[in-house]
Amino acid sequence: MTEKILKILLVEDNPDDIELTRIALKEGKVINKMEVIRDGEEALDYFQKNCLSPDASESDLPGLILLDINLPKVDGIEILKFIKKTEKIKRIPVVMLTTSQRDEDIVSSYDLGVNSYIQKPVEFDKFIKTVATVQLYWMLTNTPPLLNGKR
Repeated sequence: MTEKILKILLVEDNPDDIELTRIALKEGKVINKMEVIRDGEEALDYFQKNCLSPDASESDLPGLILLDINLPKVDGIEILKFIKKTEKIKRIPVVMLTTSQRDEDIVSSYDLGVNSYIQKPVEFDKFIKTVATVQLYWMLTNTPPLLNGKR
């Protein structure tokens, strides 16, 4: 069986964190393609156009969503609510990768069905290890659920 290379969707507005994530994936020898969305409104548009349109195929769906809570226009909690209530995309693993340490953000995220909540490390080396570990687990180790009858 051929390994399918799944897309990672990063929803992040901070240009430095976007670049650090790119570097971390490269340093971690991650071969998955990463697509970046920079605000919550753009994320909702992305899901409507690329995942929920009648023309969208399974290959259009991301295999992992890395989501920041603190986004302009629509915050990450609202994006998570949308993802988890939308049948076609609700089983895609979502990892909150954020600087927020607020207990209410952590509780809200888990109550809404986030798969993991990770606070971004400040140190570059720790950030690289964190992103590589997230990718390794969610893209290679974890057995994904069936999406529309297919894995």
